[in-house]
Amino acid sequence: QRLAMNIFRLAADMLHLVSFLVLMFRMRSQRSCRGVSLKTQILFLLVFCCRYLDLLFSFISIYNTLMKIFFISAAATTVYLMLTRYKTSYDVENDKFHGDGSFFGMFSPHGVILFIIAPCFLLALIFNEAFTPFEVLWAFSIYLEAVAILPQLFMLQRTKEGEAFTLLCIFCAGSYRGLYVINWIYRYFTEPNYWQPLAWISGVAQALLYAAFFYYYVAALRDGSRVERQSALSVEGLAQAALE
Repeated sequence: QRLAMNIFRLAADMLHLVSFLVLMFRMRSQRSCRGVSLKTQILFLLVFCCRYLDLLFSFISIYNTLMKIFFISAAATTVYLMLTRYKTSYDVENDKFHGDGSFFGMFSPHGVILFIIAPCFLLALIFNEAFTPFEVLWAFSIYLEAVAILPQLFMLQRTKEGEAFTLLCIFCAGSYRGLYVINWIYRYFTEPNYWQPLAWISGVAQALLYAAFFYYYVAALRDGSRVERQSALSVEGLAQAALE
C-alpha cells in the first residue's frame, strides 16, 4: 500500500527532490550555509535512514530505489558540507532549540533530543503497525518528519529574515507534504482497504505546520512589513498551534 503511485504522489516526490536540489545549489553557489539549520538537516537524514532500511532487503522498482538513495545521499551531503566545507558560515547562535547550543558540533545537551527525537521514538514504540524493529523505525521516521522542520522555522524566527532560496526550499517541502495529503485522499477513495492512520495524522500535522507558517508570512508581506522586522512571524506560536 505504501508504494502505490499516482500523479499526486509523483508530483510530491518531484517537489521533495527539488527542495534538496535548490538547497544544495544555494550552498554551493554562495559557498555558505548561513540561514540553514544543521539540526533540521540531521533530523531529515535520520528520517530517511530509518524509513528506507528496506533498501537492504527489498526491491520494489528502479524509481523507488533511486529516490530512496537520492534522499539519503542528498541529506548526508548537506550535513557533511555544513560540518566541513561551509562550517565557518554555519550560524550556531541562531540554530538553537529551547536555548541549547549546536546540534552535533559542540556535544552539549540539546533540546532536539529531549523535545523532538525522544518523544517521536516513544510514540513509535507505542503506536506502530507492528512491533518489529523495521516497523517501529518506520513509524519513528513518520513522526520525526512531521516536526523535523521546526529547528529551521525557529531559526527563521530568531533571525527575522528569510532568504529566497531558503523560503523556496520550505515552500517545496510544504507543497510536497500537501500533495501527499491529496494522494492519501485519492487512494482512500480508489483503493480498497487502504488504511494508514499513522501516516495520515502525522502528515496532516506537518502540512498544517507549513501552512500556518506561510499564512503568517504572506500576511506579513501583505501588511507591508519587511521579513526582517516582522514580529508576527512567531514560529514558536505556529508550532504549538499546529501540533496541538
